[in-house]
Amino acid sequence: MGHLPPLIHDLALILITAGGVTVLFKWLKQPVVLGYIVAGFLAGPNFVFFPSITDSINIQIWAEIGVIFLLFALGLEFSFKKLISVGGSASIATIITMGSMMAIGYLVGTLLGWSAMNSIFLGCMISMSSTTIIIKTLTDMGMEKQKFANIVFAMLIVEDLVAILMMVLLSTFAVSKQFKGLELAQNMVMLVFFLLIWFIGGIYLIPSLLKRFQLYLNNETLLVIVIGLCLGMVLFASSVGFSSALGAFVMGSILAETIEMKRIEHLVEPLKNLFGAVFFVSVGMMIDPAIIVEHIGTILLISLVVITGMILFSTLGVFVSGQSLRVAIQSGFCLSQIGEFSFIIATLGLTLGVIDKFLYPVIVAVSTLTTFGTPYFVKAATPVYAFLEKRIPPKWERVLKGYSAQGYATPVNRRSEWNTLLKNVLHIVLVYLLICLSILFVSGQFFRPWVLNEIPSFWGKLIVAITTIIAIAPFMRAMVVRKNGSPEFKKLWNDSQLNRTGLIMMTVARYLICLGLVLAVLMPLFPGATAALCLIALLIVTFILWSQVIKKHSRRIEQVFLENLNRKEDMEERMRTVRKKTVKDLLDKDVHVEEVTVSQNSPSVGKTLRELNFKQIAGVNIVSIIRGSQKINIPDGNVRLYPFDKLVVAGSDEEIQKCLNRIAQFQIQGETEDEAIHHIVLSNYVIESHSPLAGKTIRELNTRERAECMIIGIDRNGHSITNFSADFLLEKDDVLWLAGEKEYVDAFGEKYAQNPEDN
Repeated sequence: MGHLPPLIHDLALILITAGGVTVLFKWLKQPVVLGYIVAGFLAGPNFVFFPSITDSINIQIWAEIGVIFLLFALGLEFSFKKLISVGGSASIATIITMGSMMAIGYLVGTLLGWSAMNSIFLGCMISMSSTTIIIKTLTDMGMEKQKFANIVFAMLIVEDLVAILMMVLLSTFAVSKQFKGLELAQNMVMLVFFLLIWFIGGIYLIPSLLKRFQLYLNNETLLVIVIGLCLGMVLFASSVGFSSALGAFVMGSILAETIEMKRIEHLVEPLKNLFGAVFFVSVGMMIDPAIIVEHIGTILLISLVVITGMILFSTLGVFVSGQSLRVAIQSGFCLSQIGEFSFIIATLGLTLGVIDKFLYPVIVAVSTLTTFGTPYFVKAATPVYAFLEKRIPPKWERVLKGYSAQGYATPVNRRSEWNTLLKNVLHIVLVYLLICLSILFVSGQFFRPWVLNEIPSFWGKLIVAITTIIAIAPFMRAMVVRKNGSPEFKKLWNDSQLNRTGLIMMTVARYLICLGLVLAVLMPLFPGATAALCLIALLIVTFILWSQVIKKHSRRIEQVFLENLNRKEDMEERMRTVRKKTVKDLLDKDVHVEEVTVSQNSPSVGKTLRELNFKQIAGVNIVSIIRGSQKINIPDGNVRLYPFDKLVVAGSDEEIQKCLNRIAQFQIQGETEDEAIHHIVLSNYVIESHSPLAGKTIRELNTRERAECMIIGIDRNGHSITNFSADFLLEKDDVLWLAGEKEYVDAFGEKYAQNPEDN
């Protein structure tokens, strides 16, 4: 037998250990992530009473792959459109929370005498809550459908994006070892530029390709393509100076906008779980008990800062964003821990060699302590609110309900045509200008050097110029003419001469931008002929605006992009029971809408709404019942519930929770065991001479109703008969082949022997 590489030995050790420990943690009802960390500690070099890994370098490589798949899976759940849809409330709350925690973390690190880099990384690590822990905690406690959970999930989405940006900035700062405002600003601009270009280009190309080859995309092929796209974006991000994690996240967010997202998410989940487990195990391997004992005071201090700061500033942030005090407190107590992104940032700091090694096990210990306390803090939110509610004066009612529910915002029933038009035009110009700049960047960095190397003459320059201008032409045309035929434009044009002047100036400004783009292509290729190039650029832009071919091509590009961007959302909206607008309108009220599925074991199955009396018992209103393709809107009391019905209910958090408890499925082990024994078996029955079945037809036996069995075959004189009619006459010595549940098949003969007169 050949010698196994150390990697196989180490992988077997960590997976077996992780499997055993996580089973124990599930039995203890603790987060699986903590089980992985404990498993890593047991298999690591700092625990001498257990077999240890032999090659930590290989495990670190696997852990890096784990980070890639974790961020890729996170991107699949993210999507840029989802970020836009969460609105300003979550963004305001998240910025307040993260900004405050980063400042406090830096201050604590400085007071402890740490270096500036350690303090900066500490502030970043304690500013982010754990998405994994929060989702699992709320799910286990049955609170994921409550109103505050929607706010928390939206904040986690914003946190994920900020964390990605933070990693890029930390990498830049760690390399330069100092703050350079101009350099950081350039990196931020480059980051935003590449994010938008990747998103726009990805949305245009990837969904179209997946749609074109949909017939050939079985699960195996789709998985290979998706992983290839993920790693390809990782390589591209690294080549332009960004982290591999950013590339994985961006590709995940692009694929999140496709209609194949759920399928991709399902296929990638095993890989994410496997490599994610390896990553968290590698985190546990770096825990050194000696360091923890040495820094136990620091660990307890930082844990206290995390719990207190997160609760305080998250509550403040959610309240400032307009939510009620109750929702703010529930959200703040839910976000009282740090998690996986803290480990990733700590790993980044160690990889770059800019933080001390003691900080890693310290932050892991802090995460462990705060994670264990999460369920208890979530439960504590309600009594804390009740305590405060009794002590807040009645005149402070606005504090309790939140100003977003008070109607203090001024309603806008009609926007100014100018505001609407300028906003739309600005969006169009920015998007298409970014696309044009990206094409110029690719042309200048890759295409132009290659062509001029092959054709170092005037003709090579001409080929580069023509090709680049053709590439940006559809986007330049859209930049100038889009929205010129909109109702706002026409109304403003017809209203007054002053408006016409403003509209003309706006169009001229867009025209000049396109002129500048063409000159940016021509001038580096043909220097010294500025006047001639300006005239040529003027003619080129004019031709582009009047060309019907370019017009058709421009509209086609925009149509494909918008179809790809909105296809998944349009499909989901058609299948959605409650429209997004309705949910958004109710978000700031003391009522929200949820879908509740009736399980097959629910005690509510078969009962009418009048018998269940949800309104009196739980306080909720049944808005609609979805049954397959059937929708029963505003059902009356005579409607019965069936398994897998979806009830659309409206009510407060407490009312919806009562409704969930009312229709909750049975979880009795005995019932599961009983269901397992109901199997169909095959057996035979011989018709003897004294049998009452002899001389009877199949129809006369009525085996379906009388014996709850089915005759599927008959053996007669050594021949098998399977194609027989209901009038087939049975004879002595015939062998009947029966199908049915075992207890009915065994009692087949007795069914007919008990009442022979009925035969």
